[in-house]
Amino acid sequence: MNKIGKALLNYLIRGLLIVVPIALSVFIVIWAVTTVDSWVNINSILGVDPKTGESRNIPGLGLVFVIAIILGAGIFVTYFVTEPMYNWFQRWLNKLPLFNFIYTSIKDLTEAFVGDEKKFNHPVIVETEGDMKRIGFLTQNDLTKLDLPGEAIVYFPFSYSFAGQVYIVKKEKIKPLNMTAADAMKLVVSGGVSHL
Repeated sequence: MNKIGKALLNYLIRGLLIVVPIALSVFIVIWAVTTVDSWVNINSILGVDPKTGESRNIPGLGLVFVIAIILGAGIFVTYFVTEPMYNWFQRWLNKLPLFNFIYTSIKDLTEAFVGDEKKFNHPVIVETEGDMKRIGFLTQNDLTKLDLPGEAIVYFPFSYSFAGQVYIVKKEKIKPLNMTAADAMKLVVSGGVSHL
């Protein structure tokens, strides 16, 4: 391949590295906004344009509406829900076994990433077989209730995914990582290509 061909291929690859992440990010944002708009269908409240006969549409209005509901719920829970009300709600949920299982699973997953008690805030490195190491997050440090006093639970997220695996690991194989939880998660989810 001649110099011009190599230069063109190099420019093409560099262009792809710039354009593809931007295009995918824009696509995901547009997809999320249009999906929420179609779910909420708040634009139908605006009625029909008398000149064209088409329904009036403000892109993103549904998303703004959902964010407003979530903010309102947060303000309501912060200032108006008391401890007895919360306890009553938990007792009521316990009477609905299937719904309670789904609700608590989603609640625990949500609290793992946001809120006052983030669960994935202790990044660690764990020695595994064959002189290899894995990056994970210490989620339970005391397993005496499981009759495993010298062990801990570590969550290992998968690359390019929000899934992961949970392992019970001997404490001497766990070392804290000198980085923030967000940087550790970004490093693992990116497959290790994220800048340190």
